[in-house]
Amino acid sequence: MQIAPIPTLSDEINDIRLRTADIVANRIIPNEGTIYAGGDKSKKLRKEINEEVKKQGLWAPHLPEEYGGMGNGFLVHAYMNEILAWSPLGNRLFGVIAPNSGNQKILVKYGTDEQKKKWLIPLINQEMESGFSMTEPDSAGSDPRSLTTTAVKEGDEWVINGHKIMTSNGQRADFLVVMCKTEDDEGGEANQKMTQIIVPTDIPGVNRIRSVPIWGHTGGDHMEIKYENVRVPLENALGARGSGHQAAQDRLGAGRVYHCMNTIGQMWRAFDIMVKYSTEREVHGGKLESKQFIQGFIADSYMDIQASRLMTIHCAEVMDKEGDARVDISAIKVFVPLAGGRVVDRAIQMHGWRGVSGDTPLAGMFQGFRTLRLADGPDEVHRILIAKEILKKYHDGLSWDFGV
Repeated sequence: MQIAPIPTLSDEINDIRLRTADIVANRIIPNEGTIYAGGDKSKKLRKEINEEVKKQGLWAPHLPEEYGGMGNGFLVHAYMNEILAWSPLGNRLFGVIAPNSGNQKILVKYGTDEQKKKWLIPLINQEMESGFSMTEPDSAGSDPRSLTTTAVKEGDEWVINGHKIMTSNGQRADFLVVMCKTEDDEGGEANQKMTQIIVPTDIPGVNRIRSVPIWGHTGGDHMEIKYENVRVPLENALGARGSGHQAAQDRLGAGRVYHCMNTIGQMWRAFDIMVKYSTEREVHGGKLESKQFIQGFIADSYMDIQASRLMTIHCAEVMDKEGDARVDISAIKVFVPLAGGRVVDRAIQMHGWRGVSGDTPLAGMFQGFRTLRLADGPDEVHRILIAKEILKKYHDGLSWDFGV
């Protein structure tokens, strides 16, 4: 990993990038195998790295300083994340653990003082685990307004009934943030009928049905859950009644940017692995690097990575300035995972059997990038949003300004 200061960035951001790179390159990547193996040695290493990260002031870049985080804006986080994501363990060892991190940000913004004390602080201190429960097996994932899980007010309680799938971290979560329909009238705005409600997992009616196999792998943390007459206090509503859709958009909008930041870091590592291999592997009387097909792989991957980086950095700049980033978020959400898939596919092709084996991180990256084309809204929905927003400008007699 060769990370040099970027001349156009502030000394502060360059310092954060360089210190992050030092820990990722020298403490995390060389120890990935040991950490993944588990056991006492793994726990010791995790603890040592966590302590070093905190000592360096690099812990929880997504959280405000008052909650023990760095208080970074999106731009700083973007530049930091492209380094962190070189290792699948990077974010976790720096205190950014999905879906906990997304739930933390929503609790910071929408939570009451009591909710922060009961749920947020233990979550930040890694004393609890959380999950996010929104997707339903019989409702279109591309239209969250079609959700059918209900929360009906009875006395001082919500009574929740519904069926969810792909609940993140559902196996280990101590509590779930559940998207519910809390208004049953036919009129009114559909987006204002949803409320997010905090549901502890150890109460009657929260029934874990199964761990959903992902890419053929069983025993993971994405769960199918049925909520059957689950009763929680009214004060477990996260934010005002009817604010669930907006809260979800706040969470998922930021999440889409973070996913793209992570994708860029992984693309960068895949590129590094591929190019180094091309300089070492002998085939048909010469190194791979001397073959024009491979030179094309290298050039195309460079362009995919740099285009992805610049698009994501631009989006982070817009968000930092609190501008309208809807088109930019949707654009990177479509473009970056597709580009990541191309970069990793080339690296896999170059490595032959090694590329699809567990001897490199490439196969896992490929599966992750393909999954991202569905997560947090499928590509098609984002393409439609981009087109609608652009067409609005032209219908208003304007044109699209690519400079803002």
